[in-house]
Amino acid sequence: MIKARAALAAASLLLLAACGGGQTPSAGPGTSSSAGSPAGATTVKVSVIPIIDVAPIYLGNQQGFFAEEALKLELVSAQGGAAIVPAVVSGQVEFGFSNFTSLIVAKSKGLPLKVVAPGAGSTGAQGKDFGGVVVKADSPLKSAADLAGKRVAVNTLNNINDTTVRASIRAAGGDAKNVSFTELAFPDMLAALDQGNVDAAQVVEPFLATAKKNGDRVIASNYVDTAPDLTIAGYFTSQQTATAKPDLVKRFTSAMRKSLKYATDNPDAVRKVLLTYTKIDPALTGSLTLPKYPAEITSQSLETLSKLAVQDGLIQTAPDLSGLLP
Repeated sequence: MIKARAALAAASLLLLAACGGGQTPSAGPGTSSSAGSPAGATTVKVSVIPIIDVAPIYLGNQQGFFAEEALKLELVSAQGGAAIVPAVVSGQVEFGFSNFTSLIVAKSKGLPLKVVAPGAGSTGAQGKDFGGVVVKADSPLKSAADLAGKRVAVNTLNNINDTTVRASIRAAGGDAKNVSFTELAFPDMLAALDQGNVDAAQVVEPFLATAKKNGDRVIASNYVDTAPDLTIAGYFTSQQTATAKPDLVKRFTSAMRKSLKYATDNPDAVRKVLLTYTKIDPALTGSLTLPKYPAEITSQSLETLSKLAVQDGLIQTAPDLSGLLP
């Protein structure tokens, strides 16, 4: 069983969610550019991680939404979320993709960032989200409250996943302070669970589908427990770019919104496009739970994530979110 899970994990290595700042291998060398861009189009570089969350930007590129805005899209595949913020701030790329906890932490440190479009969000459905906390089939753990005093794997410490797991524990009436988080890459989590090295693991697709296929149980939907319709990640730029190139930001945002709507309306296209920029096993695509691709960023989501960041010691003081939001 462990060998089988390891094989599935290896096949799915590149489809890690942008739910933390951990390292994520690239789906391939170099960059991906728009096809059929109009003459005189502005080249715009966007740093992304090859994950399920960013499917809309690839679909929008295919559908010509960026070309319609006279943009030649150049997708730069980053090794991990931690590399994207400095690339945007330094001007190496105009836009980047990240989870909002990472952006809130960066903003609290004074980094001049501006969110320009939503990226991915929770489905809002208990037990039917694209991320959750799983345990082995025979585990005595039944709910998030039972995680108190246990070892829980997350992909990155002090980021969106351990804070939202703590939120799940609190919502279930458990002691959120009395939990031991272990940092593991998503592909390593299910094997660690099998071997008894952790008691539970917070996983995202495609590892959630793999876990369910192998009989593991979901005991908490941590994003759902955190806030209704939690917006998890988005696209952002530097304040310098937002001020100096407002028309570019406006055109990029317009194309992104078209792309998000197209992804929402065409889930089969989302599953298909995943095969063009990740190395996910094609056999898994049909069983994946897709995230929502929201049209708007809910201020409640950012406020909740900011409060959790303060409550759990990621930052000392909540930053001014009005300066971060579009």
